[in-house]
Amino acid sequence: MKLDPFYLIVDSAAWIERLVPLGVKLVQLRIKVQDEASLRREVRTAKAICDRHGCQLIVNDYWRIAIEEDCDFVHLGQEDLAEADVKAIRGAGLKLGLSTHDDAELETALQAEPDYVALGPIYPTILKAMTWAPQGLGRIAIWKQRVGALPLVAIGGLTVERIAGVFAQGAQCAAVVTDITRNTHPEARAAEWLAATAQWR
Repeated sequence: MKLDPFYLIVDSAAWIERLVPLGVKLVQLRIKVQDEASLRREVRTAKAICDRHGCQLIVNDYWRIAIEEDCDFVHLGQEDLAEADVKAIRGAGLKLGLSTHDDAELETALQAEPDYVALGPIYPTILKAMTWAPQGLGRIAIWKQRVGALPLVAIGGLTVERIAGVFAQGAQCAAVVTDITRNTHPEARAAEWLAATAQWR
């Protein structure tokens, strides 16, 4: 499976409506705290926008809603993976991406036979408090050797200026959140990401 090298992560369908029409082809909807009805509306709206623009939507965490709303890709963290019904996810035909931060988590992830593995944080990140120290670029090469043909997603503290190093170490995707959503001009910054990742597309 091949993923677009520019992996946008946002927390609302409103962001998807703003940025996907620019040419984004891979986006994760990651909403952490919201009631189920609101979550379902967000997923439904995001899916409709992505379908119109030929963009792959990945739903974070809420695998049941992803199944019920006829999505085709879900991303789980390790805690969510422990509680998820992977057989149900696979039975519904969904692809699966998994987060990893250390050797034990990578082993757990590989046992679930995911469609991609994410490694982070590569650099210090302001998105959330992290238990893990920054992994550094060298860890990407180690992870790539271990995951083999699986796509490897790098995440955490990435900027346009840092993505060449990420791809040089073997990652197929550079995932970004705050470098775009906290930028003064998000659309312009997203366009920079699209241009900067074009050679790996």
